[in-house]
Amino acid sequence: MTSFLSVLSDVRACTLCKQHLPLGPRPVLQLHPKARILIAGQAPGKKVHLSGVPFDDASGNRLREWLGVTREVFYDPEKIAILPMGFCFPGTGKSGDLPPRPECAPAWREPLLQQLGHLEITLVLGQYAQAYHLGDAGLSVTALVKSWRTYWPEMVPLPHPSPRNNLWLRRNPWFETEVLPPLRERISAILARSM
Repeated sequence: MTSFLSVLSDVRACTLCKQHLPLGPRPVLQLHPKARILIAGQAPGKKVHLSGVPFDDASGNRLREWLGVTREVFYDPEKIAILPMGFCFPGTGKSGDLPPRPECAPAWREPLLQQLGHLEITLVLGQYAQAYHLGDAGLSVTALVKSWRTYWPEMVPLPHPSPRNNLWLRRNPWFETEVLPPLRERISAILARSM
């Protein structure tokens, strides 16, 4: 297995798709071999690209609330790994940010996941991460999230915490009452063991 620091260094220096990135390459991720929780997301937005800090935006505020964790815990790479499907801001399209660049996951996902030997749970945010981690069975994000117990307790499909999903959250109130309480409890138990 390639060393953690070597893989991380290679990812941070990646320029595979630089010609397609409107703001240039700036891989944004958080990783440590001791992490017990993995957040598998989509791709950083423009604000996150500029700060270089994963989920340093309204989506991150909502996600931390969903998990019941502080910023301090969230940004401790020995507790929580954050690996989007694409590490750089892909640009903006007609209805929001573009999908993660297709070059990223095939090049880096497996070498990075191999570094995470202590994972107890993977939170799978949004359609691109769900297709990769849960298989593409043609199910919608809503259908996958509704079937969360199928993947429990090792994986949990979640909608993306973006403010763009406010309508989805209003239409699916069961998510906050059925999914979030057991998720918070599991996250709390995992973090207590990692102290």
